Amino acid sequence: MAYFVQPGRARRVYRMAVARRIVDEVVTRRPRGDLARQRTRVLRRAMRPSRRLRIGLGPWLRALPARLPDATLTAALADLEPPVRVAWVLRRVEGMRRYAVRDQLLRLRVRDPWPVIDAADAAALPDMEPPDAFSFGPGLDHPVRRRPLIPVAAAVVLTAALGGTLVVTENEGSLAGGAGSAADRRLHLLTAAAGAWRGGPHRLDVWPARGDLTGDRGFTARALRAWARSPAAPHPPDRGDIGAQLLYAGRVDGVPTALLRNGDRVARYSGRGRPVEIFTAAAGDGSTPLPLGGGRYLLAPWDTRATTPGGRRVRVDAGVTERVPAPRTPCGRGPLLRLEGAGGVRTVGDLGFSRPAVLTQRPVGPRPAERRVHAAVPLQAGGVRLWERVACALPRPERPVTEASARQFWTGSLPYGGGPAEWVCTNLSFIAGGPAGEATLLRRDAHHATGSCDMAKPVSGTWWQAPSGRWYYLAAAGPGLVPHIQSEGVLRTTDTRGRLLVASSPRSPHHSGVPITLTARAG
Repeated sequence: MAYFVQPGRARRVYRMAVARRIVDEVVTRRPRGDLARQRTRVLRRAMRPSRRLRIGLGPWLRALPARLPDATLTAALADLEPPVRVAWVLRRVEGMRRYAVRDQLLRLRVRDPWPVIDAADAAALPDMEPPDAFSFGPGLDHPVRRRPLIPVAAAVVLTAALGGTLVVTENEGSLAGGAGSAADRRLHLLTAAAGAWRGGPHRLDVWPARGDLTGDRGFTARALRAWARSPAAPHPPDRGDIGAQLLYAGRVDGVPTALLRNGDRVARYSGRGRPVEIFTAAAGDGSTPLPLGGGRYLLAPWDTRATTPGGRRVRVDAGVTERVPAPRTPCGRGPLLRLEGAGGVRTVGDLGFSRPAVLTQRPVGPRPAERRVHAAVPLQAGGVRLWERVACALPRPERPVTEASARQFWTGSLPYGGGPAEWVCTNLSFIAGGPAGEATLLRRDAHHATGSCDMAKPVSGTWWQAPSGRWYYLAAAGPGLVPHIQSEGVLRTTDTRGRLLVASSPRSPHHSGVPITLTARAG
């Protein structure tokens, strides 16, 4: 609750740490206060968080949950007025009734709460994942304990005294290609040969270092040291140092920025006083751009042209794009850039992670019943429009996605006045492997997740309520297939129109409790 109520678009790790600190202080200082009073104190502090809350935030940054909420929702909430944002959080996160929200707003001295509640209920915001998806886990669900201030102050003084020595050591050792150390964890800087990517594999580890600050040893040393000291720093082996590949060091909208890679992790450093941001990028995956911040991206060295999905040319200077607007979809996710070059033509899109994913489409094969499906192809105009809808219908994946493919396996009109619809099977490929197929029924003003699907032999079904209010079970299959259901007599097929099956039940789907077995046969 405190996380979503905070103003602005601060980085998620800081928002969550500040929220955790607010709650810890309210609970520990007034442990016997009733829930309504504690909630009021938390909301009041989260609406206008003091700058003091960011001082000494390290213990809370080290106690973050494994997952953080989607930044898309945070950005959308930031556009709301503070009382409306509070009302939305109370309604959607806390699940409070309107009259209870009114009472809470009055405690926060909102003079006229009813229009505020109406505005919150009418706000068109992205869907929110269940709050229990962001649990802190064992050992992290208690108030964070801070160390005494005197040892901390002594450590700060000692660090300041040794700072100059660390920079000198880095410059003379690590940055010169030796084995100098960076802070406690030994990192030394590596760069790929300037032409290593020409004619070779299209991998991230052959990207050359780019940017006008690659020769600034002082800046790259600070970036290296900041990553080495961060909680997300790579741990060195028992002997020897860890190589950190420099991908970029330059100014992004006037802000000195560096990108460093080690294994499957890329660190983005944006100057003193700012936290190091970490995102995942496998060494073998060099096909998608890397985010530099401010809507700008670092392209692969073999990409020579970039356009928006609408066809507008995107200026690229030394591999860095101009500011690229977010996808113009209701959820802020979808096709982002069309890239051309030695790596071929491809479209990359924002699926809710820091790094975009390659978006493709699967044309309908002539004989899908034989479990053959055409290879993924770059998006055409129709594929872009499809992904603009699918990207908002899919839940945000739990793991970073490298490639996402969509196949529209059924399109037509739903029965009993249901209107036009299309059934889509999507396949997500993750960095750590293990693709996952998901089926979605897309309608003009709604979408329904309908379970897993097989891209080669797609079939999927779902309960659906007709405009008359009556419930039906719908199932569709790909070309050359016919859907079949088994449900121990609870469902009876009322109509099969080509590849769409319509079944009815005398009982509501919420009360039948009988599993449904859905299969597809060659037809």
